[in-house]
Amino acid sequence: MKAAVGDRLVVENTYGGEPRKIGVIVELRNLDGTPPYVVRWMDAEHETLVFPGPDAHVVPKGERDRSFR
Repeated sequence: MKAAVGDRLVVENTYGGEPRKIGVIVELRNLDGTPPYVVRWMDAEHETLVFPGPDAHVVPKGERDRSFR
C-alpha cells in the first residue's frame, strides 16, 4: 500500500460492527508512501498514527470512490 498526503484512507471492517472509517492522510512517516500514516478521521476530527490492515484501502486525492455516495 502506498499513499500521499491528501489521499483518503478507508477502513471497511471496524471493531464492534461500527460503520466504516474514512480519514485524510495528513502526514507520511516514510518518504516512499508506505505506512504508517498520520490520519485525520472525518467522523471524529482527531488524528492518529495508523498501520492499515487488509481491510483498508487508499483513495487517491482527486479520485472519487463510488462507495462514498
